[in-house]
Amino acid sequence: MSQLSLAIALDDQATFDNFYAPTGTPQFLAAHCLREQEQSYVYLSGAPGTGLSHLLQAACQRQASALYLNLTTLAEHPPEDVLHGLEASGTVCLDDFDEVAAAPEWQQPLFHFFNRCQDGGTKLVVAAHCPLEALQVPLPDLLSRLKSGVALHFSDYRDEDLRRLMQYRANRRGFYLSNEIALFILHRTTRSTRVLMAALDAIDRASLQEQRRITLPLVKSTLGL
Repeated sequence: MSQLSLAIALDDQATFDNFYAPTGTPQFLAAHCLREQEQSYVYLSGAPGTGLSHLLQAACQRQASALYLNLTTLAEHPPEDVLHGLEASGTVCLDDFDEVAAAPEWQQPLFHFFNRCQDGGTKLVVAAHCPLEALQVPLPDLLSRLKSGVALHFSDYRDEDLRRLMQYRANRRGFYLSNEIALFILHRTTRSTRVLMAALDAIDRASLQEQRRITLPLVKSTLGL
């Protein structure tokens, strides 16, 4: 298990402070649930780029005994080996749950793992790219466990949300990103939070290396646009 867990590296930038979640949105409610210990089990869903992995990793950054597992990378391993002993952690975050939800060999191991977490007081966070009602789970008892806690579905970020997200993250990094530049980047790159954050990284590095303000010419040359 140590070899499997070592393959899952947390992103140092994935923190609650770096997470853009307007008040009242499912993302905001999810961040609250993950910060607090009141909810022993939380199910989160949404399209790629809506902040699922960021939130799960943020929850693990703040607790030494937490574990983050991306099931896409572990789906081919025996489920008993992947899940064995994880309930000893304070928090377990299972990302990309939909990758194994329908697999027959994962049904009983996941069901028993849920029970061990419940019995041991382990906080369990599950994230998938489809809402609960769309999951194809053959084992009724497992589906019942999956429906037993808080479930939140993240809506896709609108263009305005993505602009604000870029400006929020730029501000956290200590530089100003104007509306003009944010919209220029948004309209000329893929509408993916991962792509947009990588663009901010590149712009920030170029600005520091060249000792230049962040202007449209700098952005164009840095991103090749």
